[in-house]
Amino acid sequence: MEPAVWKRLLSSVILGFVLYQSDVDGLKNGLALTPPMGWLHWQRFLCQTDCKNYPTSCINDQLFMQMADIMVSNGWLKAGYKYLCIDDCWLAPRRDKNNRLQADPDRFPGGMKKLVDYVHDRGLLFGIYQDVGNKTCAGYPGSRDFYELDAQTFADWGVDLLKFDGCNYGTLEDLEEGYRRMAMALNRTGRDIVYSCEWPLYARQESHVNYTEVAEYCNSWRNFGDIDDSWGSVKTIVDFTAALQEQLVPAAGPGAWNDPDMLVIGNFGLSYDQQVTQMALWAIMAAPLLMSNDLREISKESTALLQNQEVIAINQDPLGIQGYRLLKVNNFDLWEKPLASGALAISVTNRQEIGGPRYFLLVRAIVWEGLACDTCYVTQLLPTRYEFGYFNSSQVLKVWVNPSGTVLLRLE
Repeated sequence: MEPAVWKRLLSSVILGFVLYQSDVDGLKNGLALTPPMGWLHWQRFLCQTDCKNYPTSCINDQLFMQMADIMVSNGWLKAGYKYLCIDDCWLAPRRDKNNRLQADPDRFPGGMKKLVDYVHDRGLLFGIYQDVGNKTCAGYPGSRDFYELDAQTFADWGVDLLKFDGCNYGTLEDLEEGYRRMAMALNRTGRDIVYSCEWPLYARQESHVNYTEVAEYCNSWRNFGDIDDSWGSVKTIVDFTAALQEQLVPAAGPGAWNDPDMLVIGNFGLSYDQQVTQMALWAIMAAPLLMSNDLREISKESTALLQNQEVIAINQDPLGIQGYRLLKVNNFDLWEKPLASGALAISVTNRQEIGGPRYFLLVRAIVWEGLACDTCYVTQLLPTRYEFGYFNSSQVLKVWVNPSGTVLLRLE
């Protein structure tokens, strides 16, 4: 990005933060001033409703109560992961006699309010799923024609976050009007409910996305399809984000975030180096950190990575600038993210997938317009912590990066 563009971006983000704090810009709910963090069931547990044959992985109240307990007992809440989110397939096949949504009575015998109370009693916040169309992606009742009623229902249950999908929406006008109406309906309930949209994901299929408008109504939004538990999927999302960064980066900021989808760290498809890459780049991209894994059986190595406080601090930096791919050369990707107090986060990803570790020569002049600091103190945060020490404009830093791995640095 050209220096002048970076300066305009920084100025606009700072101004946006001030305006947002004064309730002039954005969704006007004052929420998600840093990217939301938590756990979401979809990628790992999908729409498994057969509790007889899959008792430990079906979508029922027991799964979410177990995850809530573990989020507290195993340090996830303390690390910042405060939202416990349910995705599609929690619903009964039909609304009740008053047209209100209801949970499946067999899998959630106490109803959704009981589960929300259980989650709140443990100090967590609760996220729920619905759809802008007449049916959810899995075929359950959607919110079309019931936006105000559903928003009030969620508020009555004590919901803290709504993931609003975009299946079965009808026309593009229906889609866009539905997202606007639900945003306003949530505001009118008087309850603080973070609004996570999939508006750009579906609208892009038919037209150019107006990110200024999306950011006026949504706290976060998906731009790409669902992530898979695979390195190929992670790479595709990263490359898509970089290809659209001239649109995506200026739209993001406190209260409004681009969402590249769930963290799949701790599952089956990524090597440890690839897990490091996802964690580092989701931090650089100021992405919502919503894990989708089984916290009952996650490894100590993956737990330590997801709970790394120095990496989380980059993601949660109050300046709220989304990082940007600065350079792509010799199968390396170089990303940077300006941080509060003049600090800078840098990631170097080795996109080569054969051979052994390779070195990347980092020259201070190529990052943050060469103005990061006169003499920077450099700390490597990932894959292991190491203090390089002071780094001035005449020096070259030799960074070794494993195949498909990433080195994450902080300069200050």
